[in-house]
Amino acid sequence: MAPIALETEDHSRDAAFNKALHGKLEEKGFRSMMSKDHVAHKLAVDEYFKHWDNKSADAETPEVRESRRKEYATLTRHYYNLATDIYEYGWGGCFHFCRFAYGEGFYQAIARHEHYLAHMMGLRNGMKVLDVGCGVGGPAREIVKFSDVNVVGFNNNDYQIDRATTYAAKEGLSQKLSFVKGDFMQMSFPSDTFDAVYAIEATVHAPSLKDVYSEILRVLKPGGVFGVYEWLMTDAYDDEKPNHRRIRLGIEQGDGISNMVRIPEGVQAITDAGFELELHEDLANRVDARPWYYPLDGNLRMAQSIGDVVTIARMTKIGRTAAHGLIGGLEQIGLVPKGTKKTADSLAVAADCIVEGGKQKLFTPMYLMVARKPAT
Repeated sequence: MAPIALETEDHSRDAAFNKALHGKLEEKGFRSMMSKDHVAHKLAVDEYFKHWDNKSADAETPEVRESRRKEYATLTRHYYNLATDIYEYGWGGCFHFCRFAYGEGFYQAIARHEHYLAHMMGLRNGMKVLDVGCGVGGPAREIVKFSDVNVVGFNNNDYQIDRATTYAAKEGLSQKLSFVKGDFMQMSFPSDTFDAVYAIEATVHAPSLKDVYSEILRVLKPGGVFGVYEWLMTDAYDDEKPNHRRIRLGIEQGDGISNMVRIPEGVQAITDAGFELELHEDLANRVDARPWYYPLDGNLRMAQSIGDVVTIARMTKIGRTAAHGLIGGLEQIGLVPKGTKKTADSLAVAADCIVEGGKQKLFTPMYLMVARKPAT
């Protein structure tokens, strides 16, 4: 694989585009979708889907994948320009999967997954911690409250940073939680800055895991700890099988991923970056009361409360079909920009492929790795 050429950052351009596209920050969900600027939204749709339109799994070439890797930052930034409101509507403020214990509600399980990572990393009071790919700050807020650490959230999408900053202030966490804009392949922090770094289902957006892990190693203090839940294809994945490629490509397209790799490559990447790997495990292989993908699988009988029924119903195939129908109707009459339904449909394909990948054990969103920067 050729060395990665980093994209040139332009924060002023990105901030201006964010202001043009997203309108009133206080809106969320469907109301936020209705406040978008139609011209700016079309630009984001065109920029994102140029990497996927008419590029099916059976016709995929190394050149097509390489073109996505070359524009990794733009691809990810526009993906979240398009998908953030849909994520918040359907999933909440923590954009990740989790395991489910008996009787455990959806949001309780989401929080426990974050607590488990903090526990396995040994986060404790007063540590300076970096959240790489922080989304709208849901996990960072939870980890600040759980571990009493000071967190800097890092993200290349201005819209998510604005939302994360607003939510942190609303919860009274601004003294312990801040957010910085940038590309995680070329972070602006000095070397040896943080006591710990974590990434929850975020570094999968990197064009090279070794390179992003190397950058994380750089900003860690000697002896500092790195914990990650990584999205990876498993050992069972075979790129020569068309159905396996279809599942992998569906996940990549619907989740803004330029280049997903298999577990052995992920493990090799973290050691090649210079880390001392302390533990690694595919948590998706744990035997739990309900599978990690159940919220997307449409089995409401697995919901543990009335509140969970409402939450999960939005994410089932029926719930997604109804929501996408509404979005399509709003698009037809011009209340939401054209391309909104296309984005929602792409997310739905990804959801179905994630479930297929989970059931066939081809894909995991929770490959846990905890590693340490050498002390000397």
